[in-house]
Amino acid sequence: MGLFRKKKKEEQIQQEIKTDERYEAGLSKSRNRFKEGLLSLFGRGMKISDNFMEDIEAFLYESDLGADVCDMILEKIEAASRKKDLLAYEDIRDIIAELFEDLFKDDDLSIPIDENHPCVILVVGVNGAGKTTTIGKLASLYRGEGKKVLIVAGDTYRAAAIEQLDIWAERAGVDIIKNLEAKAPSGIVYDGIQAGLSRNSDVVLIDTAGRLHNKVHLMEELDKIKRVIQKIIPAAPHETLLVLDGSIGQNSVVQAQEFTKVTPITGLIVTKLDGTAKGGSMIGIRQKLSIPVKYIGLGEKLEDLQVFDPVRYVHAMFEGFEES
Repeated sequence: MGLFRKKKKEEQIQQEIKTDERYEAGLSKSRNRFKEGLLSLFGRGMKISDNFMEDIEAFLYESDLGADVCDMILEKIEAASRKKDLLAYEDIRDIIAELFEDLFKDDDLSIPIDENHPCVILVVGVNGAGKTTTIGKLASLYRGEGKKVLIVAGDTYRAAAIEQLDIWAERAGVDIIKNLEAKAPSGIVYDGIQAGLSRNSDVVLIDTAGRLHNKVHLMEELDKIKRVIQKIIPAAPHETLLVLDGSIGQNSVVQAQEFTKVTPITGLIVTKLDGTAKGGSMIGIRQKLSIPVKYIGLGEKLEDLQVFDPVRYVHAMFEGFEES
């Protein structure tokens, strides 16, 4: 192996280690809660009985996995117990981990950046979910991949959102289209798409107002933005990513269901997983919505927005990389 190829290999290994560390640290609260919660059930005496199944069902519901996922886990535990005795915490843990992996295995996690020029990505979500900071982190991630990125500050309802996005654009080292005086989001989006074409951008990231799912006029504005985009690039937006706050668990499902009534959602970004012990809630969200999770937020730094890796996620949720 040549020195250059050896160096690139070493850099890749170091990057993999850093990614493992971010997953492990970001999901530590959830991992500890799962382990402690399950171990507490075993401390009462391990036996697959009606009482045990009631206890584990209550624990799973408290973990905010959602009713469908809880039922699936309980069915798998009962089926496994008929084949062999489940005598240890690891037996239950492995059943749950395997189910989690199965739920994600067929998801398309790709973003079609190389297939579209520019690739237009519409980012939606309610206020407080972390949408604006997520756009800044996405811009940094794509720029790190060598892409030319343009941010469009389409949330004209909040001057603070535009100012915040301007700061994130500077941190990420990317251009931004903004207008603090603008009233119509669709006008800024039109200018942004035109700028993306003229500047030969690889990616155009469009911010939108924090639309509450019960605010009809805001949802209608989102539909108008989409129509404006398609006047210039008929196939766009190529991705519509919905940012959800992972700390509110299944409550995010209601928000997502309302957004899908206005525009197809191609992927989810689940944020704030580092600040909650309910990191498993995204399993229930994924199962209920049938929309792939494409990124997860594991902290406040630019690099803490990570491309979602189902294998890493499951490992970090149940074992941790230091133990393996």
